[in-house]
This record gives sequence, C-alpha cells and structure tokens, in this order.
Amino acid sequence: MSASVASVVHLARPHRPVVVAGTLAELRGPTCGLVELPLRLWWHPQRAFDLGQRTMLLWMYENVLRESIRVDELRAYLDGATLVRVWPELNLPRGVRAAWEARHPRLRARLAA
Repeated sequence: MSASVASVVHLARPHRPVVVAGTLAELRGPTCGLVELPLRLWWHPQRAFDLGQRTMLLWMYENVLRESIRVDELRAYLDGATLVRVWPELNLPRGVRAAWEARHPRLRARLAA
C-alpha cells in the first residue's frame, strides 16, 4: 500500500475517525437474541436490539459502525459473516463505507454483486 493511501483518514462524522477491524474473522459478536448497546454507542433510552428482526439488526450495525472508537467495540457487537451479508443494505456515512471497503475489498465486491 502506498504511503498516500495509508495516510488517508476517513471520518464517521466531523472529528471522529472511522475505526475498522483488521479482519472480518475477528468480528464474532452475537448473531441472534437481544443485544443491549452501551450508552456510549446508543444514547436512546431503549438500547436493546432484537437481532431476529432484520431492521433492528441493520440499525444496530449502522450505529456500531458509526459510533465505535475502539476495535474491541466492533468485536463485541458485530459478526463478520453477518456484516458481509447485510453490507449492501446498511445506511452508512460515506467515510464509514469508504474506510471499511478500503480495508476489506470483499465488502465492496458484495456491494457490486
């Protein structure tokens, strides 16, 4: 990877760099049931997401991808195979999508499929 590409910083929002997992395989979060996000990731009073409901799963993934500031948060709440499967449906800021697709071309390929 060239130095100019390596130095690119994608932002989730102003002043918030996107955090990207090194591999999709390290993402081994829950794939079913109720998941309650910590207040830092989701500040709404109702913080439980039923992963059996597709819209709730997508909503949780969008929030975790946008708000995480540490890789351990990604590992705790995201599942790599699920992320690949739902990637085309996620409503993400441009910087979040660009950072993840730059690191994981498999996601970009999934979007093109």
